[in-house]
Amino acid sequence: MNNEVRTLREAKGWSQGQLAEQLAVSRQTVNAIETGKYDPSLPLAFRIARLFRKPIEAIFDPED
Repeated sequence: MNNEVRTLREAKGWSQGQLAEQLAVSRQTVNAIETGKYDPSLPLAFRIARLFRKPIEAIFDPED
């Protein structure tokens, strides 16, 4: 799954650790999401969308 998490995080000037704290996940989880090695659960995807004030589909794009 392609996503814009890294772009959005960097635009806010946050480290992976800072984002992880806000989402109540580990920094490794944030890294895995950003690199496409892990697809977040639906509740986590909603938390990410809420945090960045964007619809989920603006952040996550399933690969064809």
